[in-house]
Amino acid sequence: MTKLSSEPTHGCPVEATLEVIGGKWKVLILYHLSTNGTHRFAELRRRITGVSERMLTQQLRELERAGIVQRQVFPEVPVKVEYSLSHYGTTLQPILDVMSDWGSNHLNRSKPS
Repeated sequence: MTKLSSEPTHGCPVEATLEVIGGKWKVLILYHLSTNGTHRFAELRRRITGVSERMLTQQLRELERAGIVQRQVFPEVPVKVEYSLSHYGTTLQPILDVMSDWGSNHLNRSKPS
């Protein structure tokens, strides 16, 4: 049976993980949603320095399709949309915690004596 080109091919579990959360912006989105809870789009954009509106939208959509982020639309005028980690997305918390701890240690290590 021939695989379709849209089907993922994973050489290892780490590759499968990176396919879902890989890239600078996705990890930062997940970090902010995991540490600061539910956010509106503009809040995320303010917190993630350097991300464009288009890129943030694209990354949020990809995370939503993967079942990691959930998007809730409130029928108000203007429309209110909130993003949060899904139940499945919260399973990434240990990874995000380890990355945060490592980053803190690295920043402390990199400081001149």
